[in-house]
Amino acid sequence: MRNRSHDILRCAAFFAIASTLTISAAVRPAFALQPNDVASAEQRQVPRLTATQAKAFRNWMTLIIHQQLRQGPTPRWTQNDCAGLVRFAVAESLRAHDNAWVRANGFLAQRRPAEVQLTEAQSGLRHAWYRSDGTVDAWASAYDLVANNSRFVSKDLMQAQPGDLLFYDQGQDQHLMVWMGQYIAYHTGTRTATDNGLRAYTIEQIMTKKDNRWQPVASNPNFLGVYRLTFLTPSY
Repeated sequence: MRNRSHDILRCAAFFAIASTLTISAAVRPAFALQPNDVASAEQRQVPRLTATQAKAFRNWMTLIIHQQLRQGPTPRWTQNDCAGLVRFAVAESLRAHDNAWVRANGFLAQRRPAEVQLTEAQSGLRHAWYRSDGTVDAWASAYDLVANNSRFVSKDLMQAQPGDLLFYDQGQDQHLMVWMGQYIAYHTGTRTATDNGLRAYTIEQIMTKKDNRWQPVASNPNFLGVYRLTFLTPSY
C-alpha cells in the first residue's frame, strides 16, 4: 500500500472494472454497524452551509488533505488516524485563513479557494461533533463521524462529491476514507519513522488490490456507502 500516484482516471473506468469483478473474498462483518440516516432533533438543528459556503468548504477540505499528502502531516495534526484526518481537515477548512496561517501551512505560492465565511450561528461547527454517548466534543470516532454527524448518500460512488466520506465496517473496526473528486485519500492509523500513514489511491488501484474488502462497490458487504457531513446536507 505504498503507491501514492494521484493519476486522474475517469469514473467510467471504475464502473467498467466494478461490473466485471466479483467480491468473492470479502468477509461479511460479524457485527456490522449500520449507521442510520441522521434524523435526531439535535441534528436537525445543525446549521447548514449555503451552496456557496459548501463549495468553498469542499475546495478547502480537499486542498488541505492534498497538502498533507504532498508534504506530510503538519505538527498541528496530532491525532493521526482516519477519523483524525477528517476532523483536522474539517476544522482547518472552516476557519479563517489569514496570512499567518497561509505562511505557516505552505500555501503562499498556491491558488487558494474563496473563504467559507461562517456566520456567528455556524461558528461552532469547527469542533462540535455529536457522539454516541450524548455529548458534543472536538473528538469523535470514525463511527460517530458517520452515524451522528453525516447522512447516507448512496453505495454508488458516482453520487459522491469531493469531501464526502466512504465508510467501511470490518467487524470490530471501522474505517473512513475521503473522496477527493479524482482519487481516495485516508490515513491508515499507523505512523512510523519511515511511513506517515497517509495513502492516496485512484479508483483503478483500489479495485485491483488483492484485499477486496476495501473496494467501494455496492456488492462489497464491508463498504457501507458514501456519507455526507450533515452541515452540507439540506435541512429538514
